[in-house]
Amino acid sequence: MTVKDIQTALNATVSSGSKLLDKEITSAFASDMMSEVLAFSKGQSVLITGLCNPQVIRTAEMLDISCIVLIRGKEADEEMIRMAETRDLIILQTRYIMFSACGILYNLGLDGGTV
Repeated sequence: MTVKDIQTALNATVSSGSKLLDKEITSAFASDMMSEVLAFSKGQSVLITGLCNPQVIRTAEMLDISCIVLIRGKEADEEMIRMAETRDLIILQTRYIMFSACGILYNLGLDGGTV
């Protein structure tokens, strides 16, 4: 699955990384707690979260997460966008709640794995 596929499935807008939408995504992790992402994420390619601050960008960078999906209509601010652009991170924004976004992507074949 590509980021473009995720964007289409979630009816998402692109805030950062519009030139990287052909990037392949193999798995996902969803959480609003970056401590959980750091503790349990195992090479995940996309992070689904409602947390909207620079810490999300830093966490994604540390774990080689290439795409962040902001849920519940959250919007990345200028600092997040600037940080993401310099790190070649993709930020998508969707109006879906976390449960729905995860379900949609799971039904399309994206796996999350186990702890």
